[in-house]
Amino acid sequence: MSLRLILAVLIAANVASAIGVVYARHQHRLQFVALDKLTKARDELNIEFGRLQLEQATWAESNRIDQVARNRLHMVFPQTDEIVVIRP
Repeated sequence: MSLRLILAVLIAANVASAIGVVYARHQHRLQFVALDKLTKARDELNIEFGRLQLEQATWAESNRIDQVARNRLHMVFPQTDEIVVIRP
């Protein structure tokens, strides 16, 4: 083979390798941006989940349930003479 042909093949391989590196870096950047967006979305969802857990705990407190039962539903505790025990 002639020296010029070997040199041309090596230059072509070098250019192809450089294009491959540029393409790989570009893909890496795109994937990193996508990962960063997903990480931010995950963090926002975790914050919202914490808020919802706190809200659920607040609404589920026995004092709150008792207050709603008395005020909205007009429920009262039965008097002792109104309680009937049923045995099997």
